[in-house]
Amino acid sequence: MSEILGLKALNGVVQAPLEGRRPKPRECGLTMVIDKGLGLSETTDLMAMGADYVDIVKISFGTAALYPLETLHAKIRIIRSHGVTVCPGGTLLEVALMQNRLSQFLGRIASLGFNAVEVSDGTIQMSAARRGAVITAVLDAGFDVITEVGKKDPTQHLPPEEVVDRVRFDLDYGAKLVILEARESGKGVGIFAGDGSVKEAELESILGGLDDPSVVMWEAPLKNQQAYLILRLGVNVNLGNVPPGDIYALEALRLGLRADTLKVTVPSETPYALEGGDRV
Repeated sequence: MSEILGLKALNGVVQAPLEGRRPKPRECGLTMVIDKGLGLSETTDLMAMGADYVDIVKISFGTAALYPLETLHAKIRIIRSHGVTVCPGGTLLEVALMQNRLSQFLGRIASLGFNAVEVSDGTIQMSAARRGAVITAVLDAGFDVITEVGKKDPTQHLPPEEVVDRVRFDLDYGAKLVILEARESGKGVGIFAGDGSVKEAELESILGGLDDPSVVMWEAPLKNQQAYLILRLGVNVNLGNVPPGDIYALEALRLGLRADTLKVTVPSETPYALEGGDRV
């Protein structure tokens, strides 16, 4: 596979205006889809259409507990057959921790075929010592660990320096990737204001504290957020909480195939050549 992800139906006719998009398997430029209840046919279609553009599917919140066991097993099998990582939502792990059922929880989701686990404390309180122990237990159970930093309640907002400290803590314990919380709404949580706009000073403070921004994934469910982060951090920024129906739209943003990101590649005046050699 080439080092750059190319176009398909119009390959050789046009080029992606934004260059450098990495193909799978990739370590950065990851896209995480939030799955709130896709059926098996929808999951099959999503993978058939978008597996090249999807790296992680998160069975969101605690919804994995609601599926019939065989249905969930089949769904996970479909996703993984396309080389896509699948994990349950961090809220479900938080419930297991509240009920002192971590080992049973890990055993069941392993049997179902999940290959990653999100460790979060978006709702519960978790000491640093316990968080480290949970990450270690999940790693020992054979899963990739994806952690999440941030609170779902806007009144418990973490300052940028604490966000950076927690990212470093999780990575030191072996997390493969750290998600920065923004919920499914993308409003009033994390680096986003109540109207969904980016709090630029807060974003820059977090970036200034990170040695390598590619170790974090920004939850960014809204188009304006995705476009902003792509323009600020490049086409290979990690983006999460992407609705399944937005996979192609996001990839178009990454490649400069939407006005929001194409605009930065357009010169002030361009002579356009017609096929006969005329220019307009």
